Amino acid sequence: MVDWAGFVPAAVLVSLIPGANQLLGLRNAARYGIGYAMAGIGGRFAAFVVLIGLVAAGLGTLLAASAELLTILKWIGVAYLLWLGISSILKARREMSQTQDPPKSKNLRAVVVNEFAVAISNPKALLLFAALLPQFTTTGSPTALAELGAAYLGVELVVGLAYVLVGRAIGVAGVKARTQQKVDAGSGICFVILAGVLAVDSSL
Repeated sequence: MVDWAGFVPAAVLVSLIPGANQLLGLRNAARYGIGYAMAGIGGRFAAFVVLIGLVAAGLGTLLAASAELLTILKWIGVAYLLWLGISSILKARREMSQTQDPPKSKNLRAVVVNEFAVAISNPKALLLFAALLPQFTTTGSPTALAELGAAYLGVELVVGLAYVLVGRAIGVAGVKARTQQKVDAGSGICFVILAGVLAVDSSL
């Protein structure tokens, strides 16, 4: 049996918390448009499906019990977020020193891969699913966990779209290029901060 009444509000609350993927969705929408941002969300969902599948298969519990593997995944996530943050800041600085507008085109595959990599390299995402989903089913069966995971993806889609629309509002026609550069710089700083938070997280 699944406790949908308790799960849905919890899923909405968790999804609303601004994390690296939500920031990526906002930045992609501001810089490249809704199409690219939604494609990026597709990459995020592909990673989440993998993580939810691991939880349903019982591997989430095994991972949580393996301190060594968690540590390895943690530092992979830290390194990727740090690289993403620094590259965003440097890109914004380069474009601020130029007179022309920043390029509007971007390799679609790179957008999707970026979102996938951020989601799959974050050990807290797997632990979140491993801790959240079983709380709302009395059976703990793979089918029930998969149903809860699918429902979470639905919530994540709605919230992710809201972030995308905010980003698009920032990047609509008429918004100065410097504003978009500030979005890049600001998101880069946030990625660096998230990397620092993950690095000092003693629960991993």
